Amino acid sequence: MAVKVPEVTMYFWLVKVLTTGMGETTSDFLAHLMDPVIAVGLAGCALAIALVAQFRTRSYVPWLYWAAVVLVSVFGTMAADVLHVGFGIPYAVSTVFFAVALAAVFGLWYATEKTLAIHSITTFRRELFYWLAVVTTFALGTAAGDLTATTLHLGYLGSGVAFAVLIALPPLARRWLGLNAVFAFWVAYVLTRPLGASFADWMGVSAGRGGLDLGTGPVSLALLVAILALVGYLSVTRKDVARTDDV
Repeated sequence: MAVKVPEVTMYFWLVKVLTTGMGETTSDFLAHLMDPVIAVGLAGCALAIALVAQFRTRSYVPWLYWAAVVLVSVFGTMAADVLHVGFGIPYAVSTVFFAVALAAVFGLWYATEKTLAIHSITTFRRELFYWLAVVTTFALGTAAGDLTATTLHLGYLGSGVAFAVLIALPPLARRWLGLNAVFAFWVAYVLTRPLGASFADWMGVSAGRGGLDLGTGPVSLALLVAILALVGYLSVTRKDVARTDDV
């Protein structure tokens, strides 16, 4: 089986951040449009269908891969929000919980496969570990972003700026300190979630909550258009086809 994930380029990070923002605002939009339980159920079913289609492919297909990531973003956001809104669990607790869960996923993945490199995703089992890690990173990033924005009172814009600074640290540490490339990748991957979600929330929420009051629906639509344009470009140019010796 060929590598099932895209090459890590600027296109990868750009689309990834856009999906995180869209997942945040789309989750909020759906939760206000319909009963939250129904919204979670529909998002879960859509994600299951997308992942089945993704697993059935034999190589990387841009539109299919990124559709799955978008739905992971929506569902992961809902999963984290359910713990806080539905069960009253503080963001600090859910952040720690998802961090431990992610560490457990990585620990089991490495113990089984001896690698966490995403471009070693050439078997069904490794792909299963990969998507389990992706779902957990989205939930962790959601909880962490809400923790900084609300519990720590940084606000959505302040949180976005803070995570923009933090996400610059892994590549700098890799360049100057020789930080392990795989570790740097996964740290940055986790940070893309609160980065994109914080700025998307800032654009979508009301002025009373420190936002631009553009609305979660319009922001979600704008982000979707940007994602479709980029993924369409990648589908045609194949600029993000991975090589097996990449990170």
